[in-house]
Amino acid sequence: MREAPEPVLLYIPLMKDLGLSWNEIKETPRKELEGILIAYAEYQMLHSLDGYDDNDINNMAKNKPQVRGQYARYLEKKRKYYKTIEEKKSFKDLIR
Repeated sequence: MREAPEPVLLYIPLMKDLGLSWNEIKETPRKELEGILIAYAEYQMLHSLDGYDDNDINNMAKNKPQVRGQYARYLEKKRKYYKTIEEKKSFKDLIR
């Protein structure tokens, strides 16, 4: 059996997590499929620690210190995305 990363890293997540059918995957260009997976990974990171507060993170970090780094990346992504949404843009900014 040949080892190929595409089924494991591309097709299965698209089918399992995003509910795409095999026909939809075959009809969609590879660049678009990769873009969908990248966006899905961003979405997962953006919501990975929803519901936790600083106290929860401190308690979890006692056993797993890497949680603090994950929480920092989570907060940074949240700030980045929500800042973009909340910024009022002028018409000139929108057409750039």
